[in-house]
Amino acid sequence: MPTSRYTVLLSQTAAKQLMALPGALGERIREKLHLLEDHLFDPRAALDIKRLRASHDPAFFRLRLGDYRIIFAVVDQEVRVTEILHRSKAYRWLD
Repeated sequence: MPTSRYTVLLSQTAAKQLMALPGALGERIREKLHLLEDHLFDPRAALDIKRLRASHDPAFFRLRLGDYRIIFAVVDQEVRVTEILHRSKAYRWLD
């Protein structure tokens, strides 16, 4: 049974946030974003993903990578990344 493949799209904000990160950290985040394409909800992929409680429609999720959080929504076969933030700022936008 083939797995579903997702397309990862970054908002302009998320793209700017990714470009502002130091080289090694930015590369690690890019690797995780590529994993989302084939292994979004695969528990064996070692992706620390949780649904955010305060979100509604579409549901938002967070991917944890060290001290950084990648905030995204899944719409059809698209993973729409809205924010890439340090954990100290990652959840303020939910308020």
